[in-house]
Amino acid sequence: MRRCERCGERCGARRGDGGFVTAETAVALPVLVLFATALVWGLLLVAAQVQCVDAARTGARAAARQDPVEEVIRLARDTAPRGARVTVGREGDQVRVVVEARPALLHGLSFELREEAVALAEETVGAER
Repeated sequence: MRRCERCGERCGARRGDGGFVTAETAVALPVLVLFATALVWGLLLVAAQVQCVDAARTGARAAARQDPVEEVIRLARDTAPRGARVTVGREGDQVRVVVEARPALLHGLSFELREEAVALAEETVGAER
């Protein structure tokens, strides 16, 4: 055994082991950064999805109240992520609002979110058939 440089006694410490922690950290740190980035992207995607759901529901409620189409689109866009496309349609006594968006911070990834909400038009609620 060699003598320890710190205490001067024989303690069995090897001189060549000092760089292992640095090398392991150099390998593990980029993996942790990539994992954290993926988590942040996932959270942004879920937040944008929730915004699309809220926008579609808001628009469907407004359309069911017989608000003008321009007002329905404005209300849905105010709630939706920036740059979202909103379409409003009517099929019989149901109104349908579709919100499509590409999350702003995820343009490098090919995610497109699409949510739709359907509501019964108020003029038909309670009407006899």
